[in-house]
Amino acid sequence: MIAVEGQTLDRQTGVPVHSLYGGKVESLKPTASLVEDLEVLVFDIQDVGARYYTYVYTMAFCMEVAGRLGIPVVVCDRPNPIGGVEVEGNVVQPGYDSFVGQFPIANRHGMTAGELARFFSGECGIACDLHVVEMTGWERTMSFHETGLPWVQPSPNMPTEDTALVYPGMCLFEGTLLSEGRGCTRPFEVVGAPYVDGAAWAREATRELHAEGYSGFGLRPLVFLPTFHKHARTPCGGIQVHVTDRERFRPLMVATALLKTAWRLWPDSVQWRTEEYEFVSDPIAIDLLGGTDALRHEIEGDVSLSTIQERWDDQCRDFISQRRNYLVY
Repeated sequence: MIAVEGQTLDRQTGVPVHSLYGGKVESLKPTASLVEDLEVLVFDIQDVGARYYTYVYTMAFCMEVAGRLGIPVVVCDRPNPIGGVEVEGNVVQPGYDSFVGQFPIANRHGMTAGELARFFSGECGIACDLHVVEMTGWERTMSFHETGLPWVQPSPNMPTEDTALVYPGMCLFEGTLLSEGRGCTRPFEVVGAPYVDGAAWAREATRELHAEGYSGFGLRPLVFLPTFHKHARTPCGGIQVHVTDRERFRPLMVATALLKTAWRLWPDSVQWRTEEYEFVSDPIAIDLLGGTDALRHEIEGDVSLSTIQERWDDQCRDFISQRRNYLVY
């Protein structure tokens, strides 16, 4: 994300606009002076269904401050664009909380913003006068296009519904020096690096995923040229992830298989990102995204996908049970 500092004015109304994503970690929470004169605080922003997407933590931080000041919070609920049924991954472990994983929820949590607000209030100690404006007509099995709503980019690198569908897995590439497709027209669907042989990568990852029973996807080799960010203006070999069956597709496992096979094929070239990530220098980015250092070690050690799935299931069991108490739809 791009830090936005200070206050601006809305051009149409002249209303002051204050950023809650600046260059320092302190910028992530509204100050008491910023909200103390409000009669009500309203959250009305589209989430994308993955724990790395930080808007819901901004919501939680606003709930926390409003609660201390006795200001009611209204959350205008919106559809989870990748559905509200599937839960995938583990939960954030102690010591690995950050702005891409502030609370113990799964990588793909299967909840709406309103349900998460209820969860944060009930399970994470955020007390406030919370009111969720519920949707009508949305069902948990719906894809976003089935809602009939237009897709409006919730952020610059979330251009389509397809991006959101792969994001719970492919965002893990932010924790590497492989390009996650920023600077391309299909970010997160496209990944690679200058040294990558996309055809070899697609074959190896597809073979491993199919052997473990995963389907609903296709991996297409390609060469792409990022216009900015990692490997900017350098041709990169890689793959594009195509979702062929959204009900069978498991984005986190597909991404994990791609990472495992990249480390297997190019052990002297692939690297983890080690510079500061979302205001945190230690743990490193992949551990923050994974919610633990276990995934990094499993990828480096070429641990089987079934063993990784067992760990996820063990860690996610309590979350799935708690989650049921806060589902609205």
